[in-house]
Amino acid sequence: MTTASLNLLICSTPVHGHVTPLLAVTRHLIASGHRVRFLTGTRYRDAVEAAGAGWVPLPAEADYDDRDITAAFPGREGLSGPAGIRYDLREIFLRPGPAQLAAVDAAIAEERPDAVLVESMFMGALLLLCRPGERPPVVNLGIVPLGLASRDTAPFGLGIPPKPGLAGRIRNRMLRFVAERIVFGSVQRYARELVERAGGTLTRDFMGSAALADAIVQFTVPSFEYPRSDLPASVHFVGPVSRTTPSTMPLPEWWGDLDGSRPVVHVTQGTVANTDLGALIDPTIEALADDDVLVVVSMGGREVPERAYPANVRIASYLPYDKLLPLTDVMVTNGGYGGVHFAMEHGVPLVTAGLTEDKAEVTARVAWSGAGINLRTDRADAASVRSAVRRLLSDPTFRERSAAIGRDIAASPGVAGLESLLPTLTTVRLH
Repeated sequence: MTTASLNLLICSTPVHGHVTPLLAVTRHLIASGHRVRFLTGTRYRDAVEAAGAGWVPLPAEADYDDRDITAAFPGREGLSGPAGIRYDLREIFLRPGPAQLAAVDAAIAEERPDAVLVESMFMGALLLLCRPGERPPVVNLGIVPLGLASRDTAPFGLGIPPKPGLAGRIRNRMLRFVAERIVFGSVQRYARELVERAGGTLTRDFMGSAALADAIVQFTVPSFEYPRSDLPASVHFVGPVSRTTPSTMPLPEWWGDLDGSRPVVHVTQGTVANTDLGALIDPTIEALADDDVLVVVSMGGREVPERAYPANVRIASYLPYDKLLPLTDVMVTNGGYGGVHFAMEHGVPLVTAGLTEDKAEVTARVAWSGAGINLRTDRADAASVRSAVRRLLSDPTFRERSAAIGRDIAASPGVAGLESLLPTLTTVRLH
């Protein structure tokens, strides 16, 4: 695609699962001739510069090392469900908002961008969007499930799927009252306080603040998102940011065991929440130790623990998804948005177990879409994992539904869909 070169500012919280998809966006935009500055944490400076962008540092009070979230946020340990989500929203995402806004303002003052691109949980954007006055166009990049409030959906963060008809809309209104006033009431009040300190006014649930942006580019397909009869025209579904592309990493010595003679069950806890293997990896290993399957474990980049494993376990620090997923029969995951899309791209059915951050919403969509089974927990037990995996292996409807979503993914434009939208936005805002 050929368009006029744009000057773009991309902003991300310093968390791997947020930065990584935005790096893919960055590489595409730079390859298309656009200039990109990338505002994020110190840990990601090298990755940003390797992608060809100029790194803009977050202030120290908004920066942390996400490789040890417990050390960065000790109050988070042991929390799950609504309590865990409340903590994450307030401490990990909202509290850095004022410092993030200051960094955005400084970057705009130094060199005005044609557009500011922000991921959904970069709460400095909430303060920018609620503050009166002229600003560059802001595009919300949906790298987590769509959080817009709707009469057709339960409040975001509860992990509750839609219920059709009038009864569903009545339920949703009641849940919204409970969520905004009780479950997340303290967080909503804190968000309002931060917005007012920044000189703005918050007139909606802060989790729906993406609606204030000039456009929302949601990196999924409609078949993996709840239908909304009141969906704003500003929402554009473009498919996942990243597709499984050919990798060059060396394969582990045991790779030849994946020869199709036994079903392959891949288990991962992602790249951040993978310090406590007792959450999902260990229960999966235990659950399937006596089954005639291969349990393929990825440590998400961490060291492989030196200990005894059942004979059917194959484990590595990293595994190339472009080669692994075509050989995988079931994926067991804590529900990272990107990893789930990678699985569905290859028609792999999923067992999900995750409730923190956005994972309650991702895992709920897995079950709602028919692409897998949601265990509705942060700490799976072996019996539940065993039952779910066996059901996915024996019932082809889950694989068929995952494959149908995969076909939608294959037909979607991805980052090119974002790029085609940008000239229109900049023209509307600046002229």
